[in-house]
Amino acid sequence: MNQNDTQKAIESGKTVLGIELGSTRIKAVLIGEDHLPIASGSHEWENKHENGVWTYSLEDVWAGLQESYRNLSHEVLEKYKTPLKTIGAIGFSAMMHGYVVFDKDGNLLVPFRTWRNTMTGQAAEKLTDLFQFNIPQRWSIAHLYQAILNKESHVKDISHQTTLAGYVHWKLTGQKVLGVGEASGMFPIDSKTNDYDKRMVGQFNEQLKAENIPWKLEDILPKVLVAGDAAGVLTEEGAKLLDPSGQLTAGIALCPPEGDAGTGMVATNSVAERTGNVSAGTSVFAMIVLENALSKLYPEIDMVTTPTGKPVAMVHANNCTSDLNAWVDLFHEFTQALGVEVGESKLYELLFNKALTGDADGGGLLAYNYFSGESITAFEEGRPLFVRTPASRFTLANFMRVHLFSALGTLKLGMDILFEQEKVQIDQLLGHGGFFKTKDVGQKMMAAAMNVPVSVMETAGEGGAWGIALLASYLIHKSGNQPLEAYLSDKVFAGEKGSTIAPDQKDVAGFAVFMERYKNGLGIERAAVEGLK
Repeated sequence: MNQNDTQKAIESGKTVLGIELGSTRIKAVLIGEDHLPIASGSHEWENKHENGVWTYSLEDVWAGLQESYRNLSHEVLEKYKTPLKTIGAIGFSAMMHGYVVFDKDGNLLVPFRTWRNTMTGQAAEKLTDLFQFNIPQRWSIAHLYQAILNKESHVKDISHQTTLAGYVHWKLTGQKVLGVGEASGMFPIDSKTNDYDKRMVGQFNEQLKAENIPWKLEDILPKVLVAGDAAGVLTEEGAKLLDPSGQLTAGIALCPPEGDAGTGMVATNSVAERTGNVSAGTSVFAMIVLENALSKLYPEIDMVTTPTGKPVAMVHANNCTSDLNAWVDLFHEFTQALGVEVGESKLYELLFNKALTGDADGGGLLAYNYFSGESITAFEEGRPLFVRTPASRFTLANFMRVHLFSALGTLKLGMDILFEQEKVQIDQLLGHGGFFKTKDVGQKMMAAAMNVPVSVMETAGEGGAWGIALLASYLIHKSGNQPLEAYLSDKVFAGEKGSTIAPDQKDVAGFAVFMERYKNGLGIERAAVEGLK
């Protein structure tokens, strides 16, 4: 879209707004009719640790949302000389899970407990056993049940439980709803009905009855919607809440609020069966869209859904690039000591590319990137570790290759459950995050680890705010019963530039040899945790 067309789109309300509340930043993105961003605004924020709880205050939520929107609207005015008064549709997304509960008068009963809290171990274990379905500690139902087990006095007064995205949507529209992907991080979803699993709801209600709780679960959870469903409109009060200047008009359509996992899938066009995306940065997680539900419970795998309700297997590892970054920092310090000026990005490029010249298996070297614990390998703590034998081929190329391999080791263990035990098949993985920043290298390593083609798209860096904007656009622009997958492929990503790298079978075989060494050496890592305090 050229400047003139964009200006007209803004004036006539043919734009779409997406806002995502991430853990460190609230970002707003305005997109045009071609689905590309035309303006953005953001606000930096941090969680607080108060009385043993990781939290954000609701006052900070609104201050951050208002600043993000204000910065976006200022950019619109500056770039296009047009005030932002109306919008075609709006979508809200946020970090998933956690605990947000209100009484019948809409009062917050306890401070918002975020996904980061690890206080629900007892509840998560009991519910996993009861449902025979993996319930991670961060899920909303685990937080609720832990509050019940703790005999917290507020529980009897709960009238409404939601998530951060659901809360914002409710205050702006009056609608107590969630997108199915977001809802799947509150309570298990039945993908046949795109609603909370009835059997498990009944089992939970029996627990409530035994504890003399005066309400049933279905009374307090938000209604589940799928992508494309109408989810209410911006009220007069909501418009003033988002834009206190009073310029923004009411009546704008909103799409169902979604979680950051769902918006990541949308932003990488990974919502169809046999597709998946892998986000690799400080942590690493893969989201694989399944053709069928898994055959049994696996504690290493979280089951969520796409924004249309398709089952998604999520494999999450806490550690990915932190140890790699630490070694690159060390090499950077060395170059400075030599008096050689090498930029950080150039150094990453040089060292990552060096890894491509190493032995396929990394020359017998071994590394663990565990800055923190990993649930998949049953570590509560971690120690970054590099190990070799006298016979190992200790070269810079092998050193870098093994550290890139190590960044994917734990993820590979979880993915092997899907590939080997569940016979899950995928056609490609979409990669995004810092691991893929150096051209081709991260893709080649990921392709070797997963033995599937790995693609990186130019738009992958747009993030979740863009993803929720695309869902809001789908709400108002889809043709009839056009599936989300078709809308994204035909309207958004058609002609999308990117690169795809197929697995090199020599690299695949080398990574398999490394993984045997990795699994056999986990005792070394455990000894390091126990012996190095």
